[in-house]
Amino acid sequence: MSRGHQTGPRSGARSPHGVHPDRYKWTALSNTTLGMFLVTLNASVVIISLPAIFRGIDLNPLQPSNISYLLWMLMAYLVVTAVLVVSFGRIGDMFGRTRMYNAGFVVFTLASLGLALVPGRGSTGALELIVGRAVQGVGGALLMANSTAILTDAFPQEERGMALGINSVAAIAGSFIGLIVGGLVATVNWRLVFLISVPVGAAGALWALLKLKELAERRPARMDWWGNLTFAAGLVALMVGITYAIQPYGGHAMGWTSPLVMGSLALGIVLLVAFVRVEGRVRDPLFHLELFRNRSFGAGSLANLLAAMGRGGLQFILIIWLQGIWLPLHGYSFSSTPLWAGVYMVPLSVGFLMSGPASGWLSDRYGGRRFATAGMAVGAVTFVLLELLPANFSYAAFAPVIFLNGLGFGLFSAPNSMAIMNSAPARHRGAASGVLATLMNSGFVLSIGVFFSLMIVGLSSSLPGVMRSRLLHEGVAAHVAAHAAALPPVGSLFAAFLGVNPMKALLGSDLGHLSPATAHTVIGTKFFPALLSSPFRHGLILAFSAATAMCLLASAVSWLAGDDRPMTPEQPVSGLREGFEVDMVEAVPSAGAGLLTAE
Repeated sequence: MSRGHQTGPRSGARSPHGVHPDRYKWTALSNTTLGMFLVTLNASVVIISLPAIFRGIDLNPLQPSNISYLLWMLMAYLVVTAVLVVSFGRIGDMFGRTRMYNAGFVVFTLASLGLALVPGRGSTGALELIVGRAVQGVGGALLMANSTAILTDAFPQEERGMALGINSVAAIAGSFIGLIVGGLVATVNWRLVFLISVPVGAAGALWALLKLKELAERRPARMDWWGNLTFAAGLVALMVGITYAIQPYGGHAMGWTSPLVMGSLALGIVLLVAFVRVEGRVRDPLFHLELFRNRSFGAGSLANLLAAMGRGGLQFILIIWLQGIWLPLHGYSFSSTPLWAGVYMVPLSVGFLMSGPASGWLSDRYGGRRFATAGMAVGAVTFVLLELLPANFSYAAFAPVIFLNGLGFGLFSAPNSMAIMNSAPARHRGAASGVLATLMNSGFVLSIGVFFSLMIVGLSSSLPGVMRSRLLHEGVAAHVAAHAAALPPVGSLFAAFLGVNPMKALLGSDLGHLSPATAHTVIGTKFFPALLSSPFRHGLILAFSAATAMCLLASAVSWLAGDDRPMTPEQPVSGLREGFEVDMVEAVPSAGAGLLTAE
């Protein structure tokens, strides 16, 4: 399509709302980038700070009855954001995107303050934190659901790739920089993990209130209550099932055979099928499913989900690898491993920060298809290279591989976001932004279930035998070694994930029957990491093989998403509901967004 048909503000022209686009677009970019960075940083800052948080509320996370607290401390925030972003994006389309975005800053900031001030201890304190994280997730969903739509409204199509590149890389980089920030502040006081967000959130809220304008036209519509209900309940049921599937059940290492898990997964699938049927019948649906017939939107969304799962799995595995094995073997105390794990993962963030904006800028000029495809291919190669490293690797070999991984995912993110958002009609950009955020968060939650399950399968095949033989070698009584080896491997996995030495908990009162020299060796810094390293390799190969397959599939889907040619006004948009065709003409993709053909 010619430049004259492009949507979005033009250089040198004043918008109908009295906002100068050249000045306003940078205001929108900087504020939404801050919002996205804050949201994703808080998703990961808690991951690395969990040992300090549990010590602060006097709760042992490795005790079997407390594992659910550990999981929901991670999942509450992610589940709420994943469930609500589409609904909040749709509400933003109806009642104003900046209004919903501003509300997100306020809710997020108040929830962060509440989390920093929770009074409870033990299980009560854990429940208070889980509820606070859920409320914080509401604020995060409001921010994530509308930020991409606000950017798409503010920037002309020829600059959207650059803007979305900066925004998406800030979001992804926040998830890794949060590991460093969490490691730093948790060593001082666990409450600072939440308190650091308060001044940033307050400043962002004031800035958004004063400077952000409503550029999109609001159109009255009915609220799709049945769509909201079936979508939210379906996602929650699926994620509850996945959460409890990685906990031991009935003598099994995992709970995939638990009636609760199977029932939750089945209910989730039924509700999501019902959601699809509801959306095809209501007058004003939560989300126009016709968009998924658009090759750019449908394929881009699938690639985004696969990439999010691979990225989330990488984060968890690297934390386990560094905190539970590599750092202790290199002389770091378990209490210091959260901080140093974040530091040693810096090359990954640097790769994101270097390639993300650059790929967005290049996509604006040369089309995004080849960059998204190449990025996922690079990601697949790096997972293969990580599989080849020994558990006790040389950092000189490790750092370039994770840097290259960061480059690959950064290369993918901006072109993928641009293809999805440019293929959505202007009036549905809030809902499309919500889908983008939902897939990213859902992929992260799914990665917990998928990659933890694969790691547990790998550990179950060899960890019991290795643990029993190593304990016997150290002179531990046969019945004590057999008891420790028979315990579910998920405990050892979570110990490695938290950077905690579990040998005291595994041996329990039997530790007092060991000689002082044996006890010193068994609970020392290097015994558990050395014991875990070989079984960990089995799980790592399974997990990274799955990540490789996800990246290769995402790369192929990105290539098949469509041609790097813009649609012309004469091209028909077939297969869409009556009244929807006009909307599609508003969504003219820039180069790289693909053909708006209904396949």
